[in-house]
Amino acid sequence: MLLENKTALITGCLKGIGFEAMRLFAAEGADILACCQREDPEFERRRQEIVAETGVRITPYYFDLSDEEQIKASMRTLLSTKPKIDILLNIAGMTQDSLFQMTTMESMRRVMEINFMAQMLVTQYVSKVMARQKSGSIVSVSSITAMDGNSGQSSYGASKAGLIGATRTLATELAPYNIRVNAIAPGVISTDMTAALPEASLKKLCDRIPMARLGIASEVAGVMLFFASELSTYVTGQVLRIDGGIG
Repeated sequence: MLLENKTALITGCLKGIGFEAMRLFAAEGADILACCQREDPEFERRRQEIVAETGVRITPYYFDLSDEEQIKASMRTLLSTKPKIDILLNIAGMTQDSLFQMTTMESMRRVMEINFMAQMLVTQYVSKVMARQKSGSIVSVSSITAMDGNSGQSSYGASKAGLIGATRTLATELAPYNIRVNAIAPGVISTDMTAALPEASLKKLCDRIPMARLGIASEVAGVMLFFASELSTYVTGQVLRIDGGIG
């Protein structure tokens, strides 16, 4: 197993890419600190199934990523047991799509808070633990929208571009502590978020994919596994597209 005796903190575990990453990392032997926006009976049922199948520990933490004080309180609680955290996956995200001239500052602020600011606050807490350990791997989920742009997603693209900029800078700052920092940029992945896109927008995106299909969450999780594991010990500051060939 690639992650035996490792512990991974993952945001956005409730569903989609975050849940698939949690499932895959548990199957590879990692204990999971699973951060979710809210309690959910279906998530709890599936969490218990994964624990029974894999024998790892999956400890849920529930907090609202749009609330800075909730994040701080949850991180203090989580870190009060002085856990060893080997991996951080910044996955949680949201979008509120609209043409730029129709985008309110309130909407833009919410997207930035959840997609960028909240992930950076969690990263500050976890990177301090990793620095004391002199080891760690941080992987953030950006998007091809941050690189290519997409009509109606100015807020989303900007927030995800922020993660790319932070990734490159943090890779330099944290390298002396043997902490690697990378990002992935998924394309059109079959999740609840893409399902919410207008049909015309989704079709326009799909028409650009040379592989002629949507990606699936487990394919994204597999790339994060590469960045998080010992398979990539000399890789840092990189952004890898997972887009079926759009790029």
